Amino acid sequence: MEKRTYQYINNINSPIDLKAINKNNLPAVCDELRQFIIDEVSKNPGHLGSSLGVVELTVALHYVFNTPYDRIVWDVGHQAYGHKILTGRRDRFHTNRQFKGLCGFPTPKESEYDAFGVGHSSTSISAALGMSVASLLKEEPTRNVIAVIGDGAMTGGLAFEGLNNTSVDKNNLLIILNDNQMAIDPVQGGFTQYLVDITTSRTYNKIRFKAYKLLKKLHIITEDNKKRITQFNNSVKATLTRQTNIFEGLNIRYFGPVDGHDVEGLVRILSDIKHFKGPKVLHCITKKGKGYEPAEKSATLWHAPGKFDVETGVRNLTKSQDLTPPLFQEVFGETLLELALINDKIVAVTPAMPSGCSMIVMQKALPHRVFDVGIAEGHAVTFSAGMAKEGLMPFCNIYSSFMQRAYDNVIHDVALQELNVVLCLDRAGIVGSDGATHHGQFDLAYMRCIPNLTISAPRNEIELRNLMYTGQMPNMGPFVIRYPRGKGTTIDWHQPMKALSIGKGECLKEGKDLAIITIGTMANPTGKAIELIESEYNTSIAHYDIRFLKPLDESMLHFIGKKFKQIITIEDGVIQGGFGSAVLEFMSDHKYNVQVKRLGIPDSFIEHGTPEELYAMLGLDEKGISSSITEYMKELKCLKLEKLVV
Repeated sequence: MEKRTYQYINNINSPIDLKAINKNNLPAVCDELRQFIIDEVSKNPGHLGSSLGVVELTVALHYVFNTPYDRIVWDVGHQAYGHKILTGRRDRFHTNRQFKGLCGFPTPKESEYDAFGVGHSSTSISAALGMSVASLLKEEPTRNVIAVIGDGAMTGGLAFEGLNNTSVDKNNLLIILNDNQMAIDPVQGGFTQYLVDITTSRTYNKIRFKAYKLLKKLHIITEDNKKRITQFNNSVKATLTRQTNIFEGLNIRYFGPVDGHDVEGLVRILSDIKHFKGPKVLHCITKKGKGYEPAEKSATLWHAPGKFDVETGVRNLTKSQDLTPPLFQEVFGETLLELALINDKIVAVTPAMPSGCSMIVMQKALPHRVFDVGIAEGHAVTFSAGMAKEGLMPFCNIYSSFMQRAYDNVIHDVALQELNVVLCLDRAGIVGSDGATHHGQFDLAYMRCIPNLTISAPRNEIELRNLMYTGQMPNMGPFVIRYPRGKGTTIDWHQPMKALSIGKGECLKEGKDLAIITIGTMANPTGKAIELIESEYNTSIAHYDIRFLKPLDESMLHFIGKKFKQIITIEDGVIQGGFGSAVLEFMSDHKYNVQVKRLGIPDSFIEHGTPEELYAMLGLDEKGISSSITEYMKELKCLKLEKLVV
């Protein structure tokens, strides 16, 4: 396909250039921006559907508001591709989500136009409210602050907390509700239906908006009496439509619903309401994947489609047709259904990720036993705890970085009450191009300090199945299984499951000079690294897979502490407080005279790139581990490390 030429987009290097374009030409700008996103994402995979759905809204915001002085806070930051392109990053957009390239989410480190760092869901209202309040305290009343929330983010509890506070504190916040009834999968919950119901009252809203402008012009409405008039409006609307408006019930002015794909209409409305004092909501109806037919028809598949052919819509051009070894996610989904068919107490819970974690397999077969609770991780955990209290066996699958939002719920509602909930931490370790907001690098450290938890990490797909089988057995209590994103190492994975002994690891290789202890899938590159070293040097290295971070295999550690003077621990989590720290503490508590070297993720946030690039950068791939072991053994002159004589 020949490279397209763009009449408008190629000349927009900042919102100043956009503002110079006649308003009548903005639809053409939107068409070009949408096509640019489609072309770029087809070659360099990223999040497609969400950004296509907000093209007109993005153009209108930068056309009307004075960014970056005016602040735009994007929720679920994968909506912001158009924003990046219009704010000076068009020529670098081909590096999006690549190692050392543009971040896939807004980040102030990258551009002053990115008002707040985002990547997780439901943060925009709270952050933008703080900015709006700060602007008034700093006597900057002309600064506009806009929160753009959508893609299911209104199902998150933090969004409602921010909304509640918005109705109390003095602010001029504008909340734009991008209502496409989707997250990655279709959004679940009553609030979604509520937004659908609001869209039926268009006539009322048009009449009220015109009346409001007239009364404002005649000075009948003032800031002092606005709340009383709003309350009167609410009672009238409730009588006429038999429904109330949650926003106006909180004394937040509500405008809409409006067509989120009418860029000229959006410019007109935003220009009208941007000077209104006090909090306000503009409800925009959009379509995820708008403007690209395959994405419109199947929004879930085209949320992040991989490489695709723009003309034909054929997806995953680089995906191998050989599906073995499988993704850990595929093994989880198939195994969960397999277990549910033999244990009728098993139920499944996900916070809006049935496709991503493969819970959709059970959802299709046993829909009445699968619960998608929306983007609400804390609720997912406590909801699971409630079912466990009544004798069910919940498998609650939450991505590792998203589990951070449910930390109190794990402690207070699951661990403290010793409830038999299996917490499956998907995407543990380094996840790749989503970057710092999504890496699962903290779970080992933040979970191991919680009493009553069993914490496990399989090194391959067979062990994942066995741990899932073990976790659903009676009286196991809170059971954590953490596993990575992507393919494993085992082709013949579909073997009969068996229960594993809690707190028992495995010796993978005997040795006498040095002991290496790994957790989870780090056993695989470490095993290869040991083979490389021993093929080149005259040395003997022992390798142990701990399997359980909690409880630790104390008999194994006692054996290692007595036999070896040097130990290396290797983990794909942060070094501070993680698995290596647990081994250090054990050896110190039992007064073993050993040296422990820890390999893992340093005390820093890791940016985006492929997992291969990032593990190599961190020295946690086969080559890096081999180098670290070799250098460590060279430093320890008491250990022999001699080249083999060929």
